[in-house]
Amino acid sequence: ELGAEGIGLCRTEHMFFEGDRIQAMREMIMAANSAERSVALDRLLPMQQEDFEGIFRVMDGFPVTIRTLDPPLHEFLPHTEHDIETLAHATGMTVEQVQNKTAALREANPMLGHRGCRLGISYPEITAMQARAIFNAAARCVQDGVVVHPEIMIPLVADVEELRRQREVVDTVAKQVFAEHGVVVDYSVGTMIELPRAALTAAQIAEQAEFFSFGTNDLTQTTFGLSRDDAGRFLPMYVENGILPVDPFVTLDQVGVGELIEIATERGRSTRPDIKLGICGEHGGDPASVRFCHQAGLNYVSCSPFRVPVARLAAAQAALGDTERDK
Repeated sequence: ELGAEGIGLCRTEHMFFEGDRIQAMREMIMAANSAERSVALDRLLPMQQEDFEGIFRVMDGFPVTIRTLDPPLHEFLPHTEHDIETLAHATGMTVEQVQNKTAALREANPMLGHRGCRLGISYPEITAMQARAIFNAAARCVQDGVVVHPEIMIPLVADVEELRRQREVVDTVAKQVFAEHGVVVDYSVGTMIELPRAALTAAQIAEQAEFFSFGTNDLTQTTFGLSRDDAGRFLPMYVENGILPVDPFVTLDQVGVGELIEIATERGRSTRPDIKLGICGEHGGDPASVRFCHQAGLNYVSCSPFRVPVARLAAAQAALGDTERDK
């Protein structure tokens, strides 16, 4: 209805917070070993698969970018006394053991902690479960004549070796599922560029990535050294006093963050000329940011649904500006 041409970011973690799903997720986190984790993940698999199948059927013919698990695990754990007791009963642990495990998982700076691809590397069975859910769903849809274009995005990559190891898990599961279903689904694997090191080493990362999605919210945080959750206390004063021209979380900082995007674009395409490039975040609905993305040579922007019309208009104006200059 609003003119979107695909899903630029499917946050898989949101699928875990409902009903029985959050309980299975919590039991997986409490697991003492891989075998116990696999039991809980086997319960989550059909739930994730059902979600992906529904998305693919609705998006018939359009690309769907699915981000593997990103938040730190402590975000899924219980806080109320009742929920802690329920988890203890389900896992055979004592309340004290659950509380101790929860406390051990807390981090001083979770944004830069054990999250994103770091979770998938520590617990590859999580990535494998999500990949199997995606490919099972895709295979069933293809068998029913639905056109699917899954794009699997590995988050918070800082080094190509992280992506290589996670891609190996995804590709292995893909081969297994395609053999089981007797179909082959065209898919791609890429990453979200949200760390300066990822942008600077884009030539190496592009060896393993078929697309980059610039996560401009986090890339702005890590480039400026700013917490988006806390910067509101002083950023308005910075803008008011001319220290910064605009709030960099509203309009993309073209001088610093923008240069990292341009560097990553150039270096990524030097390795893989046909790499698909876009941004993901609220900047995707900001006209000035969209114009910059067009000038930088990106292929698409992704934003929240109700900002799509603004983004489409800004993209059209940027393209029209190119046409006028070419006359």
